[in-house]
Amino acid sequence: MPSNQQRREAAKRKLQRQLTKRAERARTQRQRLTIVGVVAAVLVIAGGVWFVTTRDSNTAGGSQTGAGATGSAASSTVPSTPCSYPASRTPAKPVTAPTNLSPANTGTVDATLKLNVGDVPLELDRSEAPCAVESFLSLASQNYFSDTTCHRLTTASTLKVLQCGDPTGTGTGGPGYSFADELNPKATYTKGALAMANSGPDTNGSQFFLVYGDSQLPPNYTMFGRISDPGLSVLDAIAAKGTIGGGQDGKPKEAVTITSVTIPSGAVDATGSYQTTGATATGAGSTAPASGETAPNAGSTGSSSAPASGESASTAGSAAGGTASAAPTSGAAPGANNSTTAATTTQ
Repeated sequence: MPSNQQRREAAKRKLQRQLTKRAERARTQRQRLTIVGVVAAVLVIAGGVWFVTTRDSNTAGGSQTGAGATGSAASSTVPSTPCSYPASRTPAKPVTAPTNLSPANTGTVDATLKLNVGDVPLELDRSEAPCAVESFLSLASQNYFSDTTCHRLTTASTLKVLQCGDPTGTGTGGPGYSFADELNPKATYTKGALAMANSGPDTNGSQFFLVYGDSQLPPNYTMFGRISDPGLSVLDAIAAKGTIGGGQDGKPKEAVTITSVTIPSGAVDATGSYQTTGATATGAGSTAPASGETAPNAGSTGSSSAPASGESASTAGSAAGGTASAAPTSGAAPGANNSTTAATTTQ
């Protein structure tokens, strides 16, 4: 018959096992991206979402050419509506999912990230990723990005990105909905690319990353636009100051805050022409998961991903030249589709 002391010890061990399992589940709820390096060694760090190929953790990296590969996203079967934004977790800030499920799918849209350190003009590509562009415009119109910080900076030779879009500033926040990937298998994340961070297939939310230098990443991140040359100059200045602590992956040494986002008036409401159910089309993405922003770790050759879930800026990374980095999340406050304090619209 076990003594009281033995029963207490057994109870403690059971509780410890339960706490360990809970901690593991929490880790897998952070979205991250993983950098695919030339070296097979991988460093996994605990934390949030990184923007490379991992979930619930962040990571990224590139050469001085355009913002990414040209052409349309990989074709897939078109769902009942071209875009779908199913509810997932609690939003980091009050915001509603896009209601325009057949957004414009041709042309580009000019937008400007107004940072406390300078403006970063963007060109959003509707033909490459109409659903991602619509989500970005919708969040901007609701002031979701206003007064939020860019929580992650990577300065490794293979990953040079600034990650933003998480109102919590931790890399774990998101808009409370997810949407499907719109991938181009030939995409490259060169200097000037603008792409979504994720925690695995079809787990896009509000976190995105800006590539200020050629980065080595697998084509697992939806590319939805480009950064202008003046914007790259602003990013270069941010990168030159490094990270807190001096590492190659962390919070920017100089705090970077999105004060507002400027988008054209009526851009959120523009609709496109799509093929009907059963047809295939490019740029429409695939049907997003019914719920949850967490997803299995996204793997790619030569990389390992951090725990999946959330768009938090925790950790994860693959060893490319012995470096590692992590991924993004997002959150935004409700707002009008036209001009507002956080997301200003222009004519």
